[in-house]
Amino acid sequence: MLVAIACAVAVGAAACGSGSSSRGGAASGPTLRLGAIYPLTGPQGKSGTEESRGAQLAVELANQRGGVKRRRVALDLIDVQRPEVAPAAMQELASRHDALVIGTHASVISAPASAAAARLGQVLWETGAVGETAPLAEGGARFFRMAPMGANLGRNAVGFVRDELSSRLGAGRPLRWAVAYADDSYGRSVGLGAIDELKAGGVAPATFPYALTDDMGALVRRIAAARPDVLVVASYLEDGVALRKATVDAHLPLLASVGTSSGYCMPDFGDELGRSAVGLFASDKPDGDTIRVDALRPEARAELAWAKAQYRKRWHDDLEAPALAGFAGTWALLHYVLPSASSFSPGDVAAAALATHLPLGTLANGSGVDFPPPGQPDAGENRAAASVIGEWVRPGEMKVVWPPAFATHAIDVLPIS
Repeated sequence: MLVAIACAVAVGAAACGSGSSSRGGAASGPTLRLGAIYPLTGPQGKSGTEESRGAQLAVELANQRGGVKRRRVALDLIDVQRPEVAPAAMQELASRHDALVIGTHASVISAPASAAAARLGQVLWETGAVGETAPLAEGGARFFRMAPMGANLGRNAVGFVRDELSSRLGAGRPLRWAVAYADDSYGRSVGLGAIDELKAGGVAPATFPYALTDDMGALVRRIAAARPDVLVVASYLEDGVALRKATVDAHLPLLASVGTSSGYCMPDFGDELGRSAVGLFASDKPDGDTIRVDALRPEARAELAWAKAQYRKRWHDDLEAPALAGFAGTWALLHYVLPSASSFSPGDVAAAALATHLPLGTLANGSGVDFPPPGQPDAGENRAAASVIGEWVRPGEMKVVWPPAFATHAIDVLPIS
């Protein structure tokens, strides 16, 4: 069953900063409706809800500044907690004449939703999911991803350890690597990106795809047999915690371990593991409390401060990575792309997106905008998406340690097993 929530986001606090062509004057034209699909319930409901809230704040800020081309923006939000429901949700939005859809947070939802968008002639503007693109998705025409590609998160994880840590680990020989990844569209994207980066450097890692229902103790015994120095993990929260607990119980002697978004980066990961998380690294999108604000342009700093204050006031929580991704990704569409489009038709919006080029630091999460056109291998993927490496430096405390422009803490090589 689809649960729809009509969200005509109300004007609240005063606007901040300056705008582009969406600023100035009250909205006077017909309402511009954006479809939105996020998992608000189910296994990814917590993070999906956070991302949808960030998107809602972006809509509110746009409306405070006069809407988009003097048209007030409203979200048509549908709760999609399972991938098999995504095509029906996209069809429902199409029946309401919602040609532009934002979402989806979850890679397993993004893949079928992007294929449906191509079939139905919609544009899916992905704010958070990082996983594999559906074969039928029309990147650069019907599908645009603001978040970093999962493959890039995997490559960054490997590159960080190789370039920043390897000389400090004291192995005295070439490092042995293992890559464990959830065997779905998200895990494969990240895990295979890490594997490809290693192979490009002449390293053949031990690889361990796994199902979310697998016994983590048995998985760790298989990993241990490969005797890795470095373990890269592409997991969700529950399996990531279980895998880490199993490595601790097995006394697996790792020199370094780096995980990725949807698992190792989440506050709940640190809360669940306490001291067992200290020394682990995570490759992910920035969040509102760890991003280095002096790496942002002045407008982005003001927008981040506004979003953090509004999120805290309304939901009594911090602006974590999913919420910040939802805010920044939706703001890019409303503030930079749509005002420059000839019309709000999918074709004109796609053309405007391809013509928009913004440097890193333009958006509140540190990202810019740069979409390759159809025909490119990464068509529709934001080449200017910001990503960072965080480190759990103390129980419950993660700091950004790379890249230098975003780092808020020095890299520490801390014992992890």
